[in-house]
Amino acid sequence: MEEKASTSETESDQIGQRKKKLAELRALGIDPYPHRYTPTDTAAALQREGAGLDHAALEALGRRARIAGRVVALRSFGKAVFATLLDASGKIQAYFRKDGLPPETFAVIERLDIGDIVGVEGVLFRTRTNELTLQASEATLLTKSLRPLPEKWHGLSNVEARYRQRYLDLIANPEVREVFRARAAITAGIREFFTARGFLEVETPMMQAIPGGAAARPFRTFYNALDCEMFLRVAPELYLKRLVVGGFERVFEINRNFRNEGLSRSHNPEFTMLEFYAAYMDYRSLMDLTEELVVGLALKVKGTTVFEYQGQPIDLTPPWPRLRLVDSLWEVGGLTREQAHDVSFLTAELGRRGVPVKPGYGIGRLQLEMFERLVEPNLPRPTFVIDFPKEVSPLAKNLPGEPDLVERFELFVAGRELANAFTELNDPIDQRERLLAQALERTGGDDEAMRMDEDFLTAIEHGLPPTGGEGIGIDRLVMLFTDAPNIRDVILFPQLRPEKAPEA
Repeated sequence: MEEKASTSETESDQIGQRKKKLAELRALGIDPYPHRYTPTDTAAALQREGAGLDHAALEALGRRARIAGRVVALRSFGKAVFATLLDASGKIQAYFRKDGLPPETFAVIERLDIGDIVGVEGVLFRTRTNELTLQASEATLLTKSLRPLPEKWHGLSNVEARYRQRYLDLIANPEVREVFRARAAITAGIREFFTARGFLEVETPMMQAIPGGAAARPFRTFYNALDCEMFLRVAPELYLKRLVVGGFERVFEINRNFRNEGLSRSHNPEFTMLEFYAAYMDYRSLMDLTEELVVGLALKVKGTTVFEYQGQPIDLTPPWPRLRLVDSLWEVGGLTREQAHDVSFLTAELGRRGVPVKPGYGIGRLQLEMFERLVEPNLPRPTFVIDFPKEVSPLAKNLPGEPDLVERFELFVAGRELANAFTELNDPIDQRERLLAQALERTGGDDEAMRMDEDFLTAIEHGLPPTGGEGIGIDRLVMLFTDAPNIRDVILFPQLRPEKAPEA
């Protein structure tokens, strides 16, 4: 029986031993991979039920239980074996006595390894060390594991392996399972929030002939049946607006987007976004709605609006400040008002910081580039940064009285963007001109500039009502609520660089 592999024992040796046990079980007529098993209890429920009951109380209760779980610890004493079982809810100990089980059943127990999955039925009791335990009267091998679990799985030295073999990470680290339970609760909370407010959940194409809705480089693919190039979507925006044109006045989608960009602590090329649109709302209405949504999710997941993220205090208590982007350059970024409007200064300063500045950049693009470096990392408290340059917002409606600005905001918490929203541009003539300008930028070499989408223009020529639209990064929201430092900690199977092939 395997309790703990010796340091000199290789993984291949352990696999060989497990395969030998597998063959022995089959020779005994035991199916090591049966079709089904029906547990009636969970480890967590039994732990709750047994809490506060001593050995005598449990003996008098005579509580029978039937559970199934993975063996994560084993101790053998010849005629008695203790095993710690892990199911989806938690852990509980099982006790197997040779004189309390049929010989063929104990033959299975003698061949158990850490990682095997077993079903156990028996009576609850407490051991001499006061541990709640299930004394087995029946046991069934449900899955024979052929590979050993890693002995040491915690720590930064194994972080890459944890992402690559998430299934092992989930087995070994209960806190990781809690992150993804929190993620599921956040997603469920989002659906409840919008459904309660009359929004319709919809699905839009993930494979598109013309990618649009965001300044991003798309992934390309090829559709053999139609003999044409296609793209994985960078955003669902243009399709959701089509639905508003069609009369669905409030829509939302929890969608997967794909952007052909680098990997970082806050970027994964495949990510999850909430995007929603509401007719007759503007960006001010959306700010109010966003506060309500995020505060509600915080209370649902954390039970409070005041907590820490990576050591810094976070207070989501509304209202959140609203800061104009250009004002932030001197109020937070440390520039003077004159410097914030000086093309030559901004160009030189960005160059000094190693940021490439293309000849076509206007003052708006330069201000945004400087904002991202000077201001964005220094916004720890929830802040709406509002009134973006028109130059970098081709789908947003003009800000009345300020022709170079649009009604757009981005929400920042802990120095990271969580949301991007604007009052939607619904003037089809203005929209055509802006998409034409984007097309010229693409011709000039900007791979992230938007493409001309004639069908979208045709749709809004039929009449898009005044509309507010917003996208919220769900992965980053989960990071905030689970204190995760890296986006890969909140994505079950994140994108990773290919492993290097072993040297010959």
